[in-house]
Amino acid sequence: MPGPAFLRGETVTLRTVEGEDVEFLQETVNSPDVRHGLSATEPISEQAEREWVESVTSGETDDVHLLICVDGEAVGIIGLNDVTDRIGMAELGYWLTPDAWGNGYATDAAQRLTEYAFQERRFHRVYAKVFVGNEGSQRVLEKTGFQREGTLRDHWFRDGCYEDVYIYGLLEGELDHGE
Repeated sequence: MPGPAFLRGETVTLRTVEGEDVEFLQETVNSPDVRHGLSATEPISEQAEREWVESVTSGETDDVHLLICVDGEAVGIIGLNDVTDRIGMAELGYWLTPDAWGNGYATDAAQRLTEYAFQERRFHRVYAKVFVGNEGSQRVLEKTGFQREGTLRDHWFRDGCYEDVYIYGLLEGELDHGE
């Protein structure tokens, strides 16, 4: 069962990650369809996933990781990674189970967590990296208001070749507050 609600969107609830979520997280991140959109190139063992969850729940980092839930069931995860409070910046990252793709859940979650970053954490900039071929994730970022800022050429090596990665960014003054 996912942890307590932290943020609510129109279609999703963002909940704290708990120890009981290890199996869901490990199985999903190792799914070939999910992994293909991520920078993960190695299989994640249960022990490695458990250690990651323990690091997330321990409060040892300023990073924020939340389960994306629909009707009380986890369908993915979203986070603010590499938080740099001194300059108010973090990298947005997320993934969903393939069954949850195309329903607007990632967009809703990204909007809520980005609002949190700017309004409650007082960040100045949130950025994201996405593989050039991951059009679904690019749409999520663009719907959330992110702008494509450039291309990191041959930035990542996977599946036997180098791949370009787009970098997207959103500044606090660009956030659409629904006004």
